[in-house]
Amino acid sequence: MLKRIALFLRHDIWKIQKGEISTPLFYLVNVLRTLILAARSFVDSRITRTAAALSFSTIMAVVPMVAVVFAIARGFGFSKHIETWFRDLLQSQPQVAETIIGFVNSYLVNVKSGIILGFGLIVMLYTVIMLISNVETAFNDIWNVKSQRGLMRTVIDYVAFFFLLPIVIVLTSGVSIFVSAISGQLNVLVAPVVKFLISASPYVFMSVIFTLLYMLMPNTKVYFSSALWPGILAGFAMQMLQLLYIHSQLWVTSYNAIYGSFAALPLFMLWVQFSWIICLFGAHLCYTNQNMEQLSPVPHNNKIAQEDKLMLSAVVLSIICQRFAKGEKPATTMKLKKITHIPAHIVANILENLQEAGMIVDVTGGNKDKNQAYMPAKDIATITVGNMVEKLDTVGNWTLEDMNIECLAEKNSAWAETLKTRKDYIQKLNEVKIIDLHTSL
Repeated sequence: MLKRIALFLRHDIWKIQKGEISTPLFYLVNVLRTLILAARSFVDSRITRTAAALSFSTIMAVVPMVAVVFAIARGFGFSKHIETWFRDLLQSQPQVAETIIGFVNSYLVNVKSGIILGFGLIVMLYTVIMLISNVETAFNDIWNVKSQRGLMRTVIDYVAFFFLLPIVIVLTSGVSIFVSAISGQLNVLVAPVVKFLISASPYVFMSVIFTLLYMLMPNTKVYFSSALWPGILAGFAMQMLQLLYIHSQLWVTSYNAIYGSFAALPLFMLWVQFSWIICLFGAHLCYTNQNMEQLSPVPHNNKIAQEDKLMLSAVVLSIICQRFAKGEKPATTMKLKKITHIPAHIVANILENLQEAGMIVDVTGGNKDKNQAYMPAKDIATITVGNMVEKLDTVGNWTLEDMNIECLAEKNSAWAETLKTRKDYIQKLNEVKIIDLHTSL
């Protein structure tokens, strides 16, 4: 039975087509496919290392970020309420919550008195910017996005995130306080509903935060429908993590016996790392959910033979040149996938290599609101198979001369014959124009 289940998950599940089974069952199969691909991507990317790095950045930035929230809350007159909200948020880490609140109050007093100015303020701001930048880089890696935001876009987005998120937290807390205040004045029928909504508000709040994070943080267009249920799952998982820590007091007590009063810090770091693991798995789920049609359970790009990868590159480049010659719209990754039936993540890798080699250009200029589309970077009459192979083989920033390898310092007759054979090979491939390839297949 276990072998049959493993065979089904590895092979048979990917052969099921829409119409072979009922619509509800096909929907469940698609959900299972999404989870399998997301889990596989999550494991292959070794996301725990990224979570550890983000945990360090979070701990460095937590005090200035919480200080902004507290400062805005005090401006609205919600000082005590926001402290209660923060303690509830870290109810699994009460010692850490009290310590952070103490640091924040001290930080705000020093800022108000002018003690923390200049270099100290710059360092505090730097830690927050680095946290947001590291999160963006982690999300871009998941989405296979190579281009970063422009300088102006980065400044606008980061400043908006730094100041708007605390305002949202304060306003949400204010609404919760208002609803709690009037709940006692409601009739018997309405009061239980209001109390249920209050108890469910942390789940809703966390789900909204994760959904917005998955939509806005990657430097690419993420659809609301793709981010919604991964955001909800991540939000509920975070609340479950809270409950797990709260109800595992026996384990925490034994941990305290080993570390004493120092136990709060490693426990908090562990909680932060688990939180980032949940967040990053949700990001993988969001990516898989949006790109399900483009993904497939085929080997990764680095497991494809170099000869086969060159052939696939030639086919993709040939189609791009043909579409340009006919005056058609530049091809996107999905369009090339539909024409060639090559898995989309392999097409994306081929396009990236061809762009790095200077063979094609992205006509969208890296605009996250548009699907990337590609056209030839040079006259198609001069693009040959040999030209493509030579360019792809020489992509890189380092050469043999830069590395100064001693065994290649003296070249004998055998080396000369090898290099001549290589040159003749490229010249022979130069006789084949890349535009003629796809029609001859």
